[in-house]
Amino acid sequence: MSKAHRGTGIRELPNQGKATCPVCKRESVKCLYEVEVEGAKMNVCKQCNAKLKK
Repeated sequence: MSKAHRGTGIRELPNQGKATCPVCKRESVKCLYEVEVEGAKMNVCKQCNAKLKK
């Protein structure tokens, strides 16, 4: 069985969800996790999302 629909949600995002993470400043990573930091909502990468949840 094929996996034709895998990743369709991020294909619709600008630049396929890749951006510069505002927390760790890494470039060209998938910033898909919406987190509230200092009263502002922003999208962060997977590693920063894990760090902020602790």
